[in-house]
Amino acid sequence: MGWYGGFAPYVSVAERKRKAAKEVAKLKKKGEVCHPIVIEGRTIANTFWGKAWCKNLESYSDYSNRLPRGRTYVRNGSVIDLKVKEGEITALVSGSSIYKVKIAITKVVTDKWNKIVNECSGKIDSLIELLQGKFSKAVMQIITDPNKGLFPHPKEIKLSCSCPDWADMCKHVAAVLYGVGARLDTKPEELFMLRQADHVELIAQAGTASLTQASSDQSDRILDGSDLSTLFGIDMGEAPQKEVNIEKGKLKKKRVAKKSSKIVKTKSIRQSKTKATKKPIKKKSSAKVKSSKKSKVMAKQTKAKRTRKKADQKSKRVNK
Repeated sequence: MGWYGGFAPYVSVAERKRKAAKEVAKLKKKGEVCHPIVIEGRTIANTFWGKAWCKNLESYSDYSNRLPRGRTYVRNGSVIDLKVKEGEITALVSGSSIYKVKIAITKVVTDKWNKIVNECSGKIDSLIELLQGKFSKAVMQIITDPNKGLFPHPKEIKLSCSCPDWADMCKHVAAVLYGVGARLDTKPEELFMLRQADHVELIAQAGTASLTQASSDQSDRILDGSDLSTLFGIDMGEAPQKEVNIEKGKLKKKRVAKKSSKIVKTKSIRQSKTKATKKPIKKKSSAKVKSSKKSKVMAKQTKAKRTRKKADQKSKRVNK
């Protein structure tokens, strides 16, 4: 049942944000962790997976009337929590109140998934390339095919929201669906989890493909986002480079560690050489020291006796 007159009471964005912050604080006290959707600027999705998800939604006429309000809601931060599980999306959306959204998505049909895996065999080089959407146009067309691809049809999507709007897709549900597109920018693997398909199988099949097949696909390799725009009719952003940056950081740490170990080795070699060249100082024993002192005293006494003897002889001569 809808609101009186068909319109919900207006709630400002500031008021929605205040309610959202209050709800998040309440959930934190209960020990629950929220995963909000934060959109910077007006672009909801920037990578292949996020753009392809949003484009798939917009291709269905069933959703066309409700999607615009959803875009507005997701942009102003109304999706305060979004979680993706196997075959299910759950979310909290701030509107006139805090509404609970649940979207069930059926598992991809086994035959369809096996065909996708077989057709992509040998055409995806690594897991990083797969998750960043850096693969050939042929693979892209297989995955995004409206009938044979990975993205769900409206018949495979079941929508529900706790708001009083009578429509199957209210603005809160639409905001969550767009929120999934934004989430796939950073976590594209969640699409495969949602459809209950193991994305690693695409890479495993690539390892068993023939070298001839792999080399023939290199001419179709995408180097930039221009071909993505042609395929989807949209402007594509750059794929995230987190994995690449992590690898660079690891290499840098290894080089620094190697250099420091070389410096330590050089220092130890120098120290060992210096120790070898220095002659050990022999300490005289206490007995030797005593004997040398005694001999010096005796020599002085002997000299004194001789001096006295000469003096006595001289005095005798004078007396004579």
